[in-house]
Amino acid sequence: MPLLAAANLRVLFGNTIILDGCSLSIEPGERVGIVGRNGTGKTTLLKALAGSLKTDSGSVSLAKGSRAGYLSQDPVLNPAETLRGEAESAFGLLHELHRKLDVLFHEMASASGPALERLMSRQAELEHEMESAGGYAVDHKIDAALHGLGFTDGQFTVPVSGLSGGQLGRLALAKILLENPDLLLLDEPTNHLDLDGCLWLEDFLKNEFRGAVVMVSHDRYLLNHVVHRIIETEGGRLIEYPGNYAAFRTLRADRRLSMLRAWENQQTKFRHEEEYIRRYRAGQRAKQAQGRLTKLEREKDQNTLERPLELDTFSFSLPKAERSADIVIAARSVSKRYPLSDGTEKVLFTRLDVTINRGERWGVIGPNGAGKSTLVRCLLGETPPDCGTVKVGTNVVVGYYRQSHEHIDPERTVTQYLQSVILKENPGKGLSEQQARNLAGAFLFSGDEQGRTLGSLSGGERSRAVLAGLLASSKNLIVLDEPTNHLDIPSAERLEEALSPEGGYQGTLILISHDRALIDATCDHLLVFDGKGGVETFAGNYTDWRLREVGLAAARTKREADSRRAREDQGRKRRAADESRRPTVAPDDVPAADSEARRLAYQLSKMDTPRIEARIEEIERRVREIDETMSLPEVWSDSKRCGSLGDERERLLREMEPLEFEWSRRAGA
Repeated sequence: MPLLAAANLRVLFGNTIILDGCSLSIEPGERVGIVGRNGTGKTTLLKALAGSLKTDSGSVSLAKGSRAGYLSQDPVLNPAETLRGEAESAFGLLHELHRKLDVLFHEMASASGPALERLMSRQAELEHEMESAGGYAVDHKIDAALHGLGFTDGQFTVPVSGLSGGQLGRLALAKILLENPDLLLLDEPTNHLDLDGCLWLEDFLKNEFRGAVVMVSHDRYLLNHVVHRIIETEGGRLIEYPGNYAAFRTLRADRRLSMLRAWENQQTKFRHEEEYIRRYRAGQRAKQAQGRLTKLEREKDQNTLERPLELDTFSFSLPKAERSADIVIAARSVSKRYPLSDGTEKVLFTRLDVTINRGERWGVIGPNGAGKSTLVRCLLGETPPDCGTVKVGTNVVVGYYRQSHEHIDPERTVTQYLQSVILKENPGKGLSEQQARNLAGAFLFSGDEQGRTLGSLSGGERSRAVLAGLLASSKNLIVLDEPTNHLDIPSAERLEEALSPEGGYQGTLILISHDRALIDATCDHLLVFDGKGGVETFAGNYTDWRLREVGLAAARTKREADSRRAREDQGRKRRAADESRRPTVAPDDVPAADSEARRLAYQLSKMDTPRIEARIEEIERRVREIDETMSLPEVWSDSKRCGSLGDERERLLREMEPLEFEWSRRAGA
């Protein structure tokens, strides 16, 4: 039985048909990606499935007893709550179950016989519900989700009202993941994530989340690694493809090729008909020719096929830029830091050496706020470093794509903008109107779109226009700061083509991006920020770097596992030595024990061994974290914080003692 079923959905915005009789079903545990050009109804479809948009016709039904969680691009959060408090509100149901269980334990303390048996049965039911709602270790889950999505401990107490738009988006994502619904409906979940956040989300959806996922995303790597079915929105319809995004590209190319052949056959038929009509409309067959003209006009009006534009490759010839010096940028021992409101300083990079040679393509990656854009501005001479030197080579002509586009005239059309920007950057080498149209077409602006004003375009469309003008402006060093933030997948793929040497750009590239596919396709060197003031230079693309990191992580994991096994062996020997000196508490002893012992013994008897082991490991991990934290000067010098951490450590050790004893008892049984 489907988890969710939608039938004959129809949505109109004014006279524009967005969805036209669309149907689909989602099975439990399924992973589905929704892709398509901007404006083709992806978000509309997701809103309809979530029930937040009333359709003009059709129905959506969710399986009885199932829950759906919807991440919109405009989340609604409680501004008066703290960041962590808002994340914790995802466990509202779990907190209520905890309250009921506490009441139950008080009743069990004074119950006996059949009454106690009934209470124990109810306890088992509540614990099963609690396990489904998140279990006991919610604090760990909250911290893991917030850390995974890029938040630091210091931000946990910040009020929601003080968060930026990007932080609100990440908090909303953390909250909906913590709610653990049966169906996740995610609209551009990676919009505000850096590379680490994208990797964490990818791993969470693949390896931890057990429900179904339907996501709209422009992150091709996420679609490749998570989803098993792609739905493309096109012309008000839904077109389904089995497999991930890579499979979808192959299958869609085959489909578009079939569409192109059908279009070409139709055009050939039209030309033959037009030739017949021209030849005979004034002769003896004029009446027959007129009839065929009427039929042809009706056919063109009702059944004309559109040529599939995306099948075209990038064919615009970019102008050749003046040759720059062999060394484009040389930076020696550059450092940059800035003061924080608490009186400390944020170190962005220290004594960094970078040499960028002509023709190299450098990707700049790292956490949000690590200093990527600041470093690029230092390399270009826009921002002075605190120390060190930066030298830009001779004949270097820079084209800089920034994340904001306030400089463009909203009243110009796309073609007028392209003509003006090329003429401004290359006096005497302006584009004719036809050349401007060809350039606009190369960046996926169709005929009617080329005459629209920049002010009427969406953010992604304006980005495409600015990128088209930049790439055609004869720059031998192009710097792009998050160029795909507002681009749909076809636009990002067209940008890749234009930036490639095969696409015509032969200069040097500096790319700040979290788009892993774009980095892989265009970069051969990396500057990798760790967010702690460290920056590494790496020769290779993103996949090369990631494979190395995975290898290093595997080696670290093996060392840690060997060390953990050694500690566990020592612990087992110690527990075995203590076993004979400790009394065994069995469930049959419960009625004779005091209320606290009764509750604890019964809880342990109901916990399976893997769960006991998991809790012991969790406590040991947290104790190590506390020990490391308490060793920091800013912590041990803070008596209040140090005391709080010490109390937590003592409480955890008290909790672990009966868990270890029960584990030892079972191991020796």
